[in-house]
Amino acid sequence: MTADPTRETVKQRALDLIADAGIVLTEDEQSDLEVVDFGFNDLETIGTQIHTYVNTDRYCAKELVQLPGQTCPEHRHPPFDGTPGKQETFRCRAGTVSLFVEGEPTDEPTVEPPSREEHYTAAKEIVLEAGDQYTIPPDTNHWFKGHDEGAVISEFSSTSVDEKDVFTDPKVDRLSGIDY
Repeated sequence: MTADPTRETVKQRALDLIADAGIVLTEDEQSDLEVVDFGFNDLETIGTQIHTYVNTDRYCAKELVQLPGQTCPEHRHPPFDGTPGKQETFRCRAGTVSLFVEGEPTDEPTVEPPSREEHYTAAKEIVLEAGDQYTIPPDTNHWFKGHDEGAVISEFSSTSVDEKDVFTDPKVDRLSGIDY
């Protein structure tokens, strides 16, 4: 990744990873790919690229793309409106991603959090490679980071309401820096 990647460069790299994984997006879907910087304006280190296929009051399906070394900050999906919160299953389609969840800390994790380490409390590492999947229970702190080749992850979940997500780092703004 370049030292100062542009949003369009990041978007194109994410689309290339999706295509390389054998996933076909229409032109409209490609155009609508979200590039999320979480308010840090440092996509090389912190960010996620997201395509949402469907998000209803019952279920949601997305593709998430983590570029090499890119981290999605720690967060959880708490209960809201009588629901237990969002439950999600990550299935790695291509590349490798480290998913960190609550639980017994991994002694020697394969990747480290970016700066602001005090805001990364989930320390049990689940390494997902193509074909692996893991289900994250509702209201569970988690964060994830792409390995050297990046990763494409399909997410299958209950309803996604981004503004209800709670990030461990108060500096995070989930709705900031979104570019379609």
